[in-house]
Amino acid sequence: MLKFYYLLWVQVCLIPIVSFAQEHTYNSVIFENVRIFDSKTLTLTEPRTVMVENGLIKSISQVAVATDDVLRIDGVGKTLMPGLIDVHVHMAFGALTMREMMSPMLSEGVIMEKVGGNAERMLMRGFTSVRDAGGPIFPLKMGIDAGKLTGPRIWPSGATISQTAGHGDFRTPDEKSRRFFGEPSRAERFNATFIADGRDEVLTATRENLRFGASQIKLMAGGGTSSAYDPVDVTQYTFDEMRAAVEAAEDWGTYVMVHAYTPRAVQRAIKAGVKCVEHGQMLDQKTLRLMKRKGVWLSTQNLVESTPDMDPQRVEKRKPVIEGQAQLWPMAKKMKLKIAWGTDFLFEPELNEQQNSYILRLQQWFSNAEILKMVTADNAELLQLSGLRSPYPGRLGVVEEGALADLILVDGNPLADLSLIANPAEKFVVIMKDGKIYKNLVE
Repeated sequence: MLKFYYLLWVQVCLIPIVSFAQEHTYNSVIFENVRIFDSKTLTLTEPRTVMVENGLIKSISQVAVATDDVLRIDGVGKTLMPGLIDVHVHMAFGALTMREMMSPMLSEGVIMEKVGGNAERMLMRGFTSVRDAGGPIFPLKMGIDAGKLTGPRIWPSGATISQTAGHGDFRTPDEKSRRFFGEPSRAERFNATFIADGRDEVLTATRENLRFGASQIKLMAGGGTSSAYDPVDVTQYTFDEMRAAVEAAEDWGTYVMVHAYTPRAVQRAIKAGVKCVEHGQMLDQKTLRLMKRKGVWLSTQNLVESTPDMDPQRVEKRKPVIEGQAQLWPMAKKMKLKIAWGTDFLFEPELNEQQNSYILRLQQWFSNAEILKMVTADNAELLQLSGLRSPYPGRLGVVEEGALADLILVDGNPLADLSLIANPAEKFVVIMKDGKIYKNLVE
């Protein structure tokens, strides 16, 4: 595995740097006359002047700032808000079709080409941070952090950890068990998943991900809709196995998130010490109350019933999930759970272009201001569960002095018209990550 990452790292280093930043390097960037989205009051401020320097928001004032060698951006009629955050992406699985995943021609180079382009387009849609919820992510993250590729900040989970016949068991019918026959499956060779059974194997898989830089661990605790072997209703991993992953993660100062839909799976995960539940669309009030009492995050989505290219078997498996989400969102809001939002696009690359518009689907339950807070400040709070394993120290999801300068300048007022954020090509006139401008349409 180490050789695999070394070879990919060499490939990444050979890719030319792609940059949308201004040609002139300024000491500072100043946004003038901008109204700032305040996630505490859920309002826009009066016009302010915001100075960015060395990747941080240095100052916010009510008066103009006099200084030389700065890029001044006129924000009259515009809103300055934090960069968008998606806490459930699969950078690899979301950039490739299932046919490409299964193709004998698939290679590390093909993966990097597809995934690298997807990462760049994601940043240009205003997503400055994402949490990768499982897959071969480390080479891409290293390339972005080194400036060799363009993309969002990534909180990586590494390979998903799944039991045999679990949601992460992507073996084809002719692939036998590694434990009995000694050969890792294709998905394991591509570092997409670990098939781990028993406490010892779960510990090893968890520690292997942490070794390569995982900021949190993704465990499959229940059935799924995109996997062939497991019905949605099944519970996966015993308490001891889940507890092993939690203990290993806690020893590294971070946490475990679980893929799970049902009360039985989620209750077992909470008992084992899991801090975040992904999906959960089939949960009942009793389980949500337990999550509230234990301070467990609900990281969920608002999925569509089907898409043109979705496999009919997957459409059928998704039915109870789709039916459940209409009850989940309002129940979770009423109970005041810690709620985070993500997309979870898999094997349908064309869906990525709808990433922003999927945010609008939350309007049936939340106000525009509540939605903006969720996809910025709330999602940023979830990212900070990684503690010292967070790859990017500093505050995100807010426009405040001392916070990291991940910013979007929106042409208009998204509190009044949330559809602005679903049109990033025209309405996101400035996109900044880490104090660097990747897009600037302001004359």
